[in-house]
Amino acid sequence: MSGILKRKFEEVDGSSPCSSVRESDDDVSSSESADSGDSVNPSTSNHFPPSSILKREKRLRTKNVHFSCVTVYYFTRRQGFTSVPSQGGSTLGMSSRHNSVRQYTLGEFAREQERLHREMLREHLREEKLNSLKLKMTKNGTVESEEASTLTVDDISDDDIDLDNTEVDEYFFLQPLPTKKRRALLRASGVKKIDVEEKHELRAIRLSREDCGCDCRVFCDPETCTCSLAGIKCQ
Repeated sequence: MSGILKRKFEEVDGSSPCSSVRESDDDVSSSESADSGDSVNPSTSNHFPPSSILKREKRLRTKNVHFSCVTVYYFTRRQGFTSVPSQGGSTLGMSSRHNSVRQYTLGEFAREQERLHREMLREHLREEKLNSLKLKMTKNGTVESEEASTLTVDDISDDDIDLDNTEVDEYFFLQPLPTKKRRALLRASGVKKIDVEEKHELRAIRLSREDCGCDCRVFCDPETCTCSLAGIKCQ
């Protein structure tokens, strides 16, 4: 009797719905784990490695900067008090604020620069021609000539210079200006009174640059050494 009951219990236990549900859950769990594994770790056959972040940053850095226009601010001339020319005073400066603004396209700005440079080159060639004529009339300055003393740049025409055969790009446009020319530019800009004290200050600066160091020879006397009196090491 007990053997029959045991056999029936095993049969019932083998066909238990709980057992079938547990097996079904295991199947679903294994299926889900397989699906999730495929989604997280796709097969290597369809896998393409992502591009390097460093390479992408390097490509971004190689991009060029493009400009669409040029903005030019114009300032009136004023006596500078900031530079030391090789001779004289009347240094050139500019006002603290601009008086006009103009915008150019890149092409317009290039053409405007070329026009200004050609005009500056024309004036330079006319001045060179004037100086050569004066030297010729005075025989290199050995004789006096009233006609040479009255000549000006306005007496030199464009026919007297060879502008077409002169390369504009080969000309250095930041040319030093003599004192007389600097004064004329300041007066043309509306400077009515030029401070003459600047000329004396600039002369003192140029002399101090020529006489550098002290007069000490064998030993330094701190009481008479100009370097020591100025608070610097004896030179």
